[in-house]
Amino acid sequence: MSALSNFFHNVISEMRKVSWPTRKELVTYTVTVIITVILFAVFFMVIDFGIEQLIKLVI
Repeated sequence: MSALSNFFHNVISEMRKVSWPTRKELVTYTVTVIITVILFAVFFMVIDFGIEQLIKLVI
């Protein structure tokens, strides 16, 4: 067996051992990530706006 063939055989073997999430779990995790990213974006936007206003006040 060639090294490349052996590699892909091992990859397939390991992929069968993976515990894949259910559709419901996948949707839940995806929504959680999207909401978290949006919240962090808004947070940093507010911080950036505040710092910008402070700099304008000083200058």
